Amino acid sequence: MLNRYPLWKYLLVVAILVLSLVYSAANLYAPDPAIQISGASSALEMNTLTLGKVTKALKANDIEYFGETLTNKSILVRLRDKDQQLAAKETIKGVLRDNYVVALNMAPTTPHWLRNIGASPMKLGLDLSGGVHFLLEVNTDTVVSDRLKSIPAKLKERLRGENIRYRSVSVNQSGQIVGVFKTAELRDKASSVFRSELSQASHSLAAQYTYERTEEMGNFYIRVRMTEEAIREVEDYTVAQNLTTLRNRVNELGVSEPIVQRQGRKRIVVELPGVQDTAEAKRIIGKTANLEFRLEAKPRASSTSKEKFEYRDEDEQRATGGAYLERKVVINGTNVSSAQAGFGPESNLPEVNISLDSEGGAKMHRNTRGSNVGRRLGVLFIEYKTRTQDKKGRPLEKPVQIIEKKIISLATIQSALNAQFRITGLNSPAEASELALLLRAGALAAPMTFVQESTIGPSLGEENIKLGVISVQLGLALVFIFMLLYYRVFGFAANFALVFNLVLLVAIMSLLGATLTLPGIAGIVLTVGMAVDANVLIFSRIKEELKQGLSPQMAIDAGFNRAFTTILDANLTTLIVAVILYGIGTGPVKGFAITLAIGILTSMFTAIWGTRAVVNLVYGGRSVQKLWI
Repeated sequence: MLNRYPLWKYLLVVAILVLSLVYSAANLYAPDPAIQISGASSALEMNTLTLGKVTKALKANDIEYFGETLTNKSILVRLRDKDQQLAAKETIKGVLRDNYVVALNMAPTTPHWLRNIGASPMKLGLDLSGGVHFLLEVNTDTVVSDRLKSIPAKLKERLRGENIRYRSVSVNQSGQIVGVFKTAELRDKASSVFRSELSQASHSLAAQYTYERTEEMGNFYIRVRMTEEAIREVEDYTVAQNLTTLRNRVNELGVSEPIVQRQGRKRIVVELPGVQDTAEAKRIIGKTANLEFRLEAKPRASSTSKEKFEYRDEDEQRATGGAYLERKVVINGTNVSSAQAGFGPESNLPEVNISLDSEGGAKMHRNTRGSNVGRRLGVLFIEYKTRTQDKKGRPLEKPVQIIEKKIISLATIQSALNAQFRITGLNSPAEASELALLLRAGALAAPMTFVQESTIGPSLGEENIKLGVISVQLGLALVFIFMLLYYRVFGFAANFALVFNLVLLVAIMSLLGATLTLPGIAGIVLTVGMAVDANVLIFSRIKEELKQGLSPQMAIDAGFNRAFTTILDANLTTLIVAVILYGIGTGPVKGFAITLAIGILTSMFTAIWGTRAVVNLVYGGRSVQKLWI
């Protein structure tokens, strides 16, 4: 019989509609403004004492709060007023020291029953509901300085190997490599050694040096300085390396449509729209953690070839007082190709299983074989920390960056190590997971400081957003009225399909974790127009079939069937454009493309299946003499 769906089609449409309503309902629950406190290190756990300090400080400053949540790793305090977030953050930072990360947050209010089935609100972009904005400055001076400091030891080794006597080879405060010799002949011989060694050291970056030879007070000098072009190239390489690492870390955090881009010569902008756990984001993004592997210094080693480090474990530090390691680094975190947290099979203690790249594996094998078997290999955990308060808790005029290097493992080499091994000596499983994440994402080529941190509000302002919502509602109302007046019963079916389409679109975007931006809203508005356009094509076709003399039932069937090809062609070409936009676009363009592509697919379903389901319910299986269209 014409215009009658089988029962399973009706059930399918109803099931999709119900699921769409359920999963889109999560967007009705607006999140609460909140402050989140967590440890600067994963090993630091939260407790009731810390929570008491926080709530006491908020009460003292008349900041209304509620719904405090305490876990081992974080404290979440919800606020009554969003305008008090910044004041609350500064108040809490004044009470807690630098060991804590205090961040603005938006706490979800979605009911548990919705969260249990995987329903969550759609993420909104920075231009709608805001997010986190970080401006970081890369300390490229550290890279240039470290690069120069590693050269004198190699030069001394080469000079000794070629029997060229020298008085000193060092790096002065001006960033010059200075060699001092007794005679001009020795200096001239050393000059070729300098050029050869420096050309090898700078080959990867094509850096260049300027050479100056002078005589002062009976001594003959070679002064070598990196050119401005070389320094700029080192800086560019360092910032580019940090950009790659930051993108990897953001991907590990699972942030949708983040922005990580360079700004100026040494700065990087990171924008994370719709982020819930901003404290975790700040700690992971800003943390400059790395590893260094060094052999333990021999008992009679000279003071210039060894360095003393403390143990990270306080008990072991009190028992031993630290240990001497060689200054020479075997490998560091940049040679790590894979890192996974786990537990030791014998001790059941947290550890990190590491795989090295080919270069790192070769270096590790070369330095742990032969006479080095039986010696101890130390693992240094390196952190760059920013101190904003002095020891008495008073704020510093300018943040001070400190480098902390501590031993996490000092184990005897039983046999030559290869590209795969494990690191033990970590304080907790959380710390092992964090270290594995940082190594897996890549070590930062240089430390960074947070120059600016802020939560971004709507770029057009709340008032403009409200006006935009009103305009969309007004537009939909006018479309509803027009469709009802012009197409009558069929207009009602089209309006039902239009609402169905919007609900389905929001539900799918929520399930996919897509980020809605202002361009995304434009994509939704365009989808609404396209959905109505499909119904207009169908209804116009039905009118034409009626004019051709077909019966109402046959006209309905022919209208839906014959308009399908036109609708498919039109939507397919638009879908191709959306895919191209997503492929070549960035940021807002991708947001628009995603919304448009999803909207095309949902409108195809609702405009054809949804509308026809309603029309079939009204006219199907009945004797119809006239259509109200």
